[in-house]
Amino acid sequence: MQERKYPVGIQTFSEIRKGEYVYIDKTHLVWKLTHEAKYIFLSRPRRFGKSLLSTTLDSYFRGRKELFDGLKIMELEKEWESFPVIHVDLSAAKRQPSADELRRVLLLLLDPLIEKYGKKENEKSPGDVLRGLIRRAYEQHGKQVAVIIDEYDAPLLDVLHESQQLEQFRNVMQEFYVQLKASEAMIKFCFITGITKFSQLSIFSTINNLLNISMQPKYAAICGITEEEFASDMAPDIAILAEKHKCTPIEMHAKLKRQYDGYRFSEVSPDIYNPFSLLKCFQQEK
Repeated sequence: MQERKYPVGIQTFSEIRKGEYVYIDKTHLVWKLTHEAKYIFLSRPRRFGKSLLSTTLDSYFRGRKELFDGLKIMELEKEWESFPVIHVDLSAAKRQPSADELRRVLLLLLDPLIEKYGKKENEKSPGDVLRGLIRRAYEQHGKQVAVIIDEYDAPLLDVLHESQQLEQFRNVMQEFYVQLKASEAMIKFCFITGITKFSQLSIFSTINNLLNISMQPKYAAICGITEEEFASDMAPDIAILAEKHKCTPIEMHAKLKRQYDGYRFSEVSPDIYNPFSLLKCFQQEK
């Protein structure tokens, strides 16, 4: 049997597909998501596949059909049109000491996009720059823009219990996110991920047309590995681990279920395994 490659620590869809790593096919749900609404929010725990989902959407909107060869989305998508994509991962904006430093880091994260689309002199704040980038991407391509914001709440997690700093950081992020609503006519699709929905952030009133799918039954399995996927897609991995630990595949399945199957994301959610922990277990064979 060919050795299986597990994407532990790899969250980029294109790298997983090109490197022929184990991939649980969620692309039918990705396609459904892009036809659900224009502004969508999803919360999931850390290391649960939010970034992989974000990069999958990135590849889809760029029209990178070759990466999806053999996956479920090929039966659904017929056009494979390419759109400009503005994709920002805010996990790099964690643990900033001040609001000014947060603004500086946000601008740094936008630098690759500034190099591509340019920046006007009067665009000073991160929000001004974001809105300008969306406008110029729209004008240069003649198409609406797909906007993907991963880990939207990362800059706030470390200051949740520091009221003064939280207020300052919140103001910076509100000014950044309000541009998404202001640019609605130029946006094709907007996807935002985070660990939780902060009521005190007020982003969800700022973007009042944001659809929260975090606990919707039809998207309960969009991240993580379901019991059905585990039993079918990962049967070879269960067998390998069972042989290593001198037990039957059925016994190993039961052990893995007891250890890693601890999540549900709606009232009628399937059982969901933590993907990072499970893949790491298979990689390390223990």
